[in-house]
Amino acid sequence: MVTFMLKFMLPLLIMSMIHPKIAYAELELWCVADEQATDYELQAALDWACGKGGADCSKIQVNQPCYFPNTLKDHASYAFNNYFQKFKHSGGSCNFRGAAMTTEEDPSRGSCHYDFIP
Repeated sequence: MVTFMLKFMLPLLIMSMIHPKIAYAELELWCVADEQATDYELQAALDWACGKGGADCSKIQVNQPCYFPNTLKDHASYAFNNYFQKFKHSGGSCNFRGAAMTTEEDPSRGSCHYDFIP
């Protein structure tokens, strides 16, 4: 009986003293224009993101890597994501009054790279 107790209880005792490592996983999320947002909502949100919001919108200007496709939806998506990645750890969100949504699918294409900041 003592042998059984040692064989069974000793490993349990040792295992209880080892603290498990906690893994913190974060989904890769990008922020893009919501397909259901109106052009008016997208434009207002884009103007805010590139202005008071503090997003870096230089890559959606003429002759820059994210200018094409030259659509309001694509330019808004780039600006929304730039803002979201810069400020998500300090209270920034991907909402833009309902004009944006998060996605797990990287929206980058061709020479236009959408940042992801863990």
